[in-house]
Amino acid sequence: MSTASTAPREDPAAPADLIEVGHVTEAYGVRGGLKIQPYSAQSEALLGTRTWWLRKGKEVRRVEVVNARRHGASVTATWSGVSDRDQAQAWKGWVVLVPRSQFPRLAEGEFYWVDLIGCQLIGKGEHGEERLLGSVSEVSDNGAHAILHVALVVPVAPGQPTQPMMDDRGRQRETLVPFVEAYIRGVDLDARRIDSDWPEGF
Repeated sequence: MSTASTAPREDPAAPADLIEVGHVTEAYGVRGGLKIQPYSAQSEALLGTRTWWLRKGKEVRRVEVVNARRHGASVTATWSGVSDRDQAQAWKGWVVLVPRSQFPRLAEGEFYWVDLIGCQLIGKGEHGEERLLGSVSEVSDNGAHAILHVALVVPVAPGQPTQPMMDDRGRQRETLVPFVEAYIRGVDLDARRIDSDWPEGF
């Protein structure tokens, strides 16, 4: 039986800006194809470059992608060194990474989810004044649009010291904000800021 030992070797010089963009779920077909589950509805990072890095535990390997295409909500791909189903199946569970510097440029007004994580959400106070509500900890997809998961802080004016907003069990509270024009007024990635009409009292 063929194994991953025939695949590309470990790469000790992997780029410093690697971003996890998906993982291998299973073999696809009988000729070495693989099915990749992207970590967001955006698969451009997977489709826009022909060099990926695969990681499992502490091992990182570089692969040269022969082809990659969308397949429903997944991406199917083949890469050098994998030519049959047994070899492909040996990659199941490996995480796929791509350098952030190689992500394709998006159209104006579009954003990669990974770039939104860590941004501060600015909402509105009772009298319409700006309030820092929290920071984006995660982005997910509900099938219609992206959802910002915001770790809440006690609302304060932007630039002021913050403290987490806790629930009755001592955990930081979270709110879910639809990433749509009805609530999001603007995104400034350089300032790590998302301006919204999300109310302070939500």
